[in-house]
Amino acid sequence: MSSRDHLFKVLVVGDAAVGKTSLVQRYSQDSFSKHYKSTVGVDFALKVLQWSDSEMVRLQLWDIADEQSEALKPWLIQSHIDGQERFTSMTRLYYRDASACVIMFDVTNATTFSNSQKWKQDLDSKLTLPNGEPVPCLLLANKCDLSPWAVSRDQVDRFSKENGFTGWTETSVKENKNINEAMRVLIEKMMSNSREDMSLSTQGNYINLQTKPSSSWACC
Repeated sequence: MSSRDHLFKVLVVGDAAVGKTSLVQRYSQDSFSKHYKSTVGVDFALKVLQWSDSEMVRLQLWDIADEQSEALKPWLIQSHIDGQERFTSMTRLYYRDASACVIMFDVTNATTFSNSQKWKQDLDSKLTLPNGEPVPCLLLANKCDLSPWAVSRDQVDRFSKENGFTGWTETSVKENKNINEAMRVLIEKMMSNSREDMSLSTQGNYINLQTKPSSSWACC
């Protein structure tokens, strides 16, 4: 039986140092390092999965830098005349044709959590699916191996629902917790959208990956 390829572009965004580059490296290469350099602009990785006997999934993972990061300041200074406008146009270019998004925050840093709303609003203003709906977007509460959390699970749950996320869950890139499982949820959503099955509505609920059947979308 011949294999059918599905190519999806997935954005990975959030504030600096929340673990975006680590997530991409962990998921695409199953590696982790404490010493990643700040991403300038955008970085890329490819993940190929045999989804079924007849379907292959290829994910283009786009690691988008935080425009306020130290690494980007020299670039912004060079573009001081129209810096903000130019950054806006560049992010629009980065977002183009994306099928889904991951927005990450650091559970020990409340500012990165509140800024997730900025990232979601920016994304929704520049990118939609062909039918006009927002792209599927997971909210990942990263570094869950650390304590104390700066936000409560109830806060995250309410925030996810109010801001139109597909769902949220906790992750630890360092300990490789929920990375593959969360990305599988996102792929299932993109595959459903590619088949024009829009019955899987956005709810924003917590995704219990420990009890979620691998063959279906379910929020708990």
